[in-house]
Amino acid sequence: MPPTFHLLTTTLILLLHLIFAAELPEFQEAQAFRNGKECNDTRIHIAMTLDATYLRGSIAGVFSVVQHATCPENIIFHFLTTHRLSSSLRRTITTTFPYLNFHLHHFHTDLVRNKISTSIRRALDQPLNYARIYLSHLLPTTVHRVIYFDSDLIVVDDVVKLWEINLNSHVLGAPEYCHANFTHYFTPKFWSTPYFSGVFNHRAAEPCYFNTGVMVIDLMKWRRYKITEKLEKWMEIQKKHRIYELGSLPPFLLVFAGDVEGVEHRWNQHGLGGDNVEGLCRNLHPGPVSLLHWSGKGKPWLRLNSMRPCPLDQLWAPYDLFKHAPLISDT
Repeated sequence: MPPTFHLLTTTLILLLHLIFAAELPEFQEAQAFRNGKECNDTRIHIAMTLDATYLRGSIAGVFSVVQHATCPENIIFHFLTTHRLSSSLRRTITTTFPYLNFHLHHFHTDLVRNKISTSIRRALDQPLNYARIYLSHLLPTTVHRVIYFDSDLIVVDDVVKLWEINLNSHVLGAPEYCHANFTHYFTPKFWSTPYFSGVFNHRAAEPCYFNTGVMVIDLMKWRRYKITEKLEKWMEIQKKHRIYELGSLPPFLLVFAGDVEGVEHRWNQHGLGGDNVEGLCRNLHPGPVSLLHWSGKGKPWLRLNSMRPCPLDQLWAPYDLFKHAPLISDT
């Protein structure tokens, strides 16, 4: 390579790095939360994706978890991200949470780029949205169980209560919603083709909808039963036959629905972002609340920025560590 060309290439890479780094918002440093006297050495593993678009939501989610935990120093966060922003994201997490125990795991988007089908909302088509399928590959084999959290939620209870649920013989635990119309998650072609729809015929229980933004996963069983390969198989079928419309959720329903360890609904008060088209305001579901989840199009930080928040967005605001620009400059 000619020296001049090499210099230009190196300069371009450095400029791109600076541009991407500059795109990341700045956050206030979170206060340190320490373990109570009753804490033992039990480790709680939590996985979340981390990118520039949802970073503000992720930071608020992490802050909510450690703030309400009896043993925050026992929590280990596993952030799934792409290599492009890993250095900038690591710096952001370190400066915002100096005492946080965390690891960054690089997700290679090429794993899914040719497997993703377009869905009803562009955000659902981003490769990182599919990283949860590869948790067993990304996390070390020493991690036997993990909680997966989306980046648009806050926890208002001690996460150890979710961590300690008994999965019994199941690979995955999540709140189930059997009143939801399960047929809406798949196309008429799916239901009219016995080879596809017959997948639910031999499940242990009635197949019900569950939201993949809150899951407790036994990674040892996941690996043993080759769950990643099963999810990939349905993604490949989708590319050929178009059997669903909604991103990474339907493959999970196809593999797990009817074989999920039910978790109390308090652990996923979902849908607070409205539907996937308009993102209108929603109310809480009846019952106690341990976790609020802005699944859907409307995100609380965007609605707060636009000065048109929904009432429940005010519950998210106290966990927002975003550094707002001063209203009046002192220069």
